[in-house]
Amino acid sequence: MPEPLDRHRPPASPFPPPVGPSRPEEAPARSVRSTEDPAGSFRPEETPARPSRRDRAAAAEEDPEAKARAICLNLLTGAPRTRAQLARALERRGIDHDTADSVLGRFSEAGLIDDAAFAGAWVDSRHAGRGLGRRALAAELRSRGVDDDIVRDAVDDISPDQEEDTARRLARRKLDSTRGHAPEVRVRRALGMLARKGYAPGLAYRVVREELEAEGTDLDLPDPGPD
Repeated sequence: MPEPLDRHRPPASPFPPPVGPSRPEEAPARSVRSTEDPAGSFRPEETPARPSRRDRAAAAEEDPEAKARAICLNLLTGAPRTRAQLARALERRGIDHDTADSVLGRFSEAGLIDDAAFAGAWVDSRHAGRGLGRRALAAELRSRGVDDDIVRDAVDDISPDQEEDTARRLARRKLDSTRGHAPEVRVRRALGMLARKGYAPGLAYRVVREELEAEGTDLDLPDPGPD
């Protein structure tokens, strides 16, 4: 006897069910780049590792020129340096003279070391900012290894009138700050300040005497002699 029809069940399909996995097909895995070795087999291609900072430092230690360049660049990043300052730094770090001279020569050719530019900027900055005289400026440059000819050219950019104007301004400021003290004390402090800043004795005595006269203070100062 035929089975009664179920009105709520869809009729059976006349086609056979599909053959294969019951769950959705997974996406194929990403291919891995590979290279073929001489034997004919394939192996994944490896990306070379980036050298660590320690490895780079070790390589620089093995290469004296690389070490010297790194030292110079590190120092020049902080502030301008003279060739003599860099040479002393390389010597302290154990760089031999020939290697140091070679590296410093290339840095000079590239414009990374320029003693004349260093001296000019030093004189402008220290005279304007600290009020230093020609003698003090020359001494500072020589202590940094600048050649005498370069030192002379740099300090000659300060004219005698410019130096006197700066000395007079400094003397006036010091005398104003010591009002109420004995004249001898005021003179001693003003002259000492000008001497420490590198002004010649003759110039210092003259501007101090003239500033005292301008304010009405009568004091006989000894002649210090020629500058």
